[in-house]
Amino acid sequence: MAGNVPPVADERDGLLRYLEQQRHVLKVAAHGLTDEQARLTPTKSSLSVGGLVKHVASTEDGWLDIILQLPQKPFAEAMAEYQAGYRLGPGETLAGALARYDEVAARTAEVIAGIEDLGQAVPVPKGVPWYPQDVEAWSVRWVLLHLIEETARHAGHADIIREHVDGGTAIPLMAAAEGWPETPWVKPWSPETQPA
Repeated sequence: MAGNVPPVADERDGLLRYLEQQRHVLKVAAHGLTDEQARLTPTKSSLSVGGLVKHVASTEDGWLDIILQLPQKPFAEAMAEYQAGYRLGPGETLAGALARYDEVAARTAEVIAGIEDLGQAVPVPKGVPWYPQDVEAWSVRWVLLHLIEETARHAGHADIIREHVDGGTAIPLMAAAEGWPETPWVKPWSPETQPA
């Protein structure tokens, strides 16, 4: 996938393709990192590239559960998982986190394909402090737009963190991940091209 979303056929295709694009640029920020590098938190925040990949996968999966109106975990358990979801643990690998993200993306495509009307109501879970108390339901369309927003926000975080880890930036990383040839304008990222 190149730097832009290809032409879209309709609203559903557009929403899914824009979400796919944001997933892709987040994964590009992880391109070529070791597990140790993916765990690094080089800025004042506690965010790492590997942790962000885990977080967005978990978040997207959770929203699918909300769309499908599956039972939600008790609040304390959900919060513990949420906090752990920002870290790539010592027994976890970046490859595993990326594979999990791909599984969630496939689940999203399957769930959305099974929903005829993107205007279908998605009831707002009650008793969750960050969900509005004065809104009864979102729509599937709203959830997809929210997932694009959430993924894009964290893709930006991952870009900044990655640059702090080894100097890798978005376009050279994308060129490397997608196998672009070197040109006078773009030299694909490689460990050898990074400043010491």
